[in-house]
Amino acid sequence: MSDDNVLVENPFHTARLKPLRKGKKGPQLLAVVHQSGCTGCEICIAGCPVDSIELVPGPDSTNPGFKQTVEIDLARCIGCQNCSQDCPWETIMMYKHDDAFKIWGHETFKSELYVSPNTVDKLTEEHGIKFDPPQTEEENTESNDTKDSEESAS
Repeated sequence: MSDDNVLVENPFHTARLKPLRKGKKGPQLLAVVHQSGCTGCEICIAGCPVDSIELVPGPDSTNPGFKQTVEIDLARCIGCQNCSQDCPWETIMMYKHDDAFKIWGHETFKSELYVSPNTVDKLTEEHGIKFDPPQTEEENTESNDTKDSEESAS
């Protein structure tokens, strides 16, 4: 299986700055946009009480509003059903919590919230972020011993 078949949260998406849904127990239902019918009219966005609906720009970067669509951040959706009731095109459906993730994979054509690990690597490089591998306990001990010997030499 290639990395392109696996999706992870896009850590650079502005939605990651918004608060996650509260509560210990997830909602029974989650909303999924059937993007093939979505016109990107944004009516659903206005009715979302937790701001979990994100715009997905269209394919032309010079005119991102053309053929835009929306997607729902399943991590923040509270299952209130406002968006499914507000959508004039009836492209937002409510699904049982566990089923929503499977259906999202079939009905979402373009996502900005969830991307392949390769895309995260490219974004990390573009943003100039470098992750140092975590040190092992031995390396931590050696590092502390070196600091201690340098301080005692001073």
